[in-house]
Amino acid sequence: MRLALTAIAGLLLIPVLAALVFGVGLAGALCVWKGLGGQWPLLVSVCVGALLAAGGGYVAVRLLSVLLVPLPGPEGVRMAPEDASDFYRLLEGMAWVLEADRIDHVWVTPYMNAAVLQRPRWGYFGRIETHLLVGLPLAHSVTCPQLVAVLAHEFAHLAVQRKGFGKYGALLRAWWLRVLDRISDVFPFLGAQADRWLSRFYGNMVRLARIEEFEADALATRLVDDDVLGETLIEVSLREQFLLQDYWPRVLAQSQVRSKPLVRPYRDLGLGMSAGFLRTAVTAADVLAGGAEPPQSLHPTTRERLSALRALPRTPEALPSAATHYFAPLLLTLAWVFDRAWWRDVRPNWQVIYQDARRAHGHGHRR
Repeated sequence: MRLALTAIAGLLLIPVLAALVFGVGLAGALCVWKGLGGQWPLLVSVCVGALLAAGGGYVAVRLLSVLLVPLPGPEGVRMAPEDASDFYRLLEGMAWVLEADRIDHVWVTPYMNAAVLQRPRWGYFGRIETHLLVGLPLAHSVTCPQLVAVLAHEFAHLAVQRKGFGKYGALLRAWWLRVLDRISDVFPFLGAQADRWLSRFYGNMVRLARIEEFEADALATRLVDDDVLGETLIEVSLREQFLLQDYWPRVLAQSQVRSKPLVRPYRDLGLGMSAGFLRTAVTAADVLAGGAEPPQSLHPTTRERLSALRALPRTPEALPSAATHYFAPLLLTLAWVFDRAWWRDVRPNWQVIYQDARRAHGHGHRR
């Protein structure tokens, strides 16, 4: 609540400062016209007064412009209820059990995460809509019970932290942070001063983010066993490590020998997970020891979350992935969309690497 009130005060201060700057500019112009108009030539006094008024107006407009930073909306492929009816029924049941806001829209993203976003329908105004973002790599990485554990954590955010005034407070805090970023770009000196004045605010925002993660984990155990939640945390951490250190490097390594990739990352993601990922007791122990991921400032590490849950995770059963269960009719379409976007982004660098490899190979062969 205190952080939300700080954000409200900051957001209200911006238009007050803009009005003050504009008023100072107008007052300076009036002083020039009235006080010095008889001593200076008329043209000079008019030009000086106009410059003061225009300068005050320009700075005021620039100050007001920092407020025009809408929060980013959801990204990905929007999934209609008729495309995944079982998944939507699962969401409705979880929202009812936890007494959380219902999900208005579900988006499938190409990222290894899940998140809930609440945004006004028309950017700054309108009813607050709730969006659920589910990463396709995440859905390929977990089983159905594990996906339920992930979703329980996200619904817990809605049930205790984004309900009633809480969702408006979260939007105001996020808006204020983006305004501060914009101030640093438009007025670097003012932004540096604001960062020094608000250092405690930033520290408390980090503390709040970490507390909310622990709180969401605790509430999620109303829907899933704490051991299952702990098992899911380890599995997601290991799968993400596999993707970053093994799967994606192998996909990009094709650029050394092929002008176009034979393995498409999202089309072959399910096969790559089932064939390439090998979970061992050693890798799971690395996560428990804190060695599988670096400490993060905004979110607690997997080890910290497991410690707070006091969970005794077990080796998961070999079950089909949640993607094949809930998203089977859409997998080819989703993979095509994400592969196309991925290829559009990497194609320039891919061609450069391929041509360099060909030249190096040809030069070595000639030698």
